[in-house]
Amino acid sequence: MGVSRNWVMFLRGLFLLLLISRSSGAEVITVDVRAAKNLLESGYGYLDVRTAEEFKEGHVDAAKIFNIPYMFNTPEGRVKNPDFLKKVRSLCKEEDRLVVGCQSGARSLHATADLLGAGFKHVSNFGGGHMAWVQNGLKVKAHEKPADHRSDL
Repeated sequence: MGVSRNWVMFLRGLFLLLLISRSSGAEVITVDVRAAKNLLESGYGYLDVRTAEEFKEGHVDAAKIFNIPYMFNTPEGRVKNPDFLKKVRSLCKEEDRLVVGCQSGARSLHATADLLGAGFKHVSNFGGGHMAWVQNGLKVKAHEKPADHRSDL
């Protein structure tokens, strides 16, 4: 009896997982550092969703890059940027091809899911993010102030 009950619980969990993963209508595609580099070299834009402070310290060196934080640091902790989608829409079209990255790939995963849910069609999450980029010895750029404008997208 214990085995069948565990099997039913497993199936229920699997069903819920499938329901949740399909709820946005689009599945997040996560790419590794080499695939992200190749996409950027092929003309994809890079959306860095880290904070402005993180961006200033250094970011992926890409021809088409801009910084729109997905979250802000507050005294109470991190909070989601309420204007994230609005800001992205002001700079990008739903058909633009974007690699979305952050420090490690967690914030960008959520940002990519939000973008897909909002109708963006060609967005990929950069798994490993800036840390993976640096660990692989790829070129990094630093700025005095973050780029928050459309750059050839």
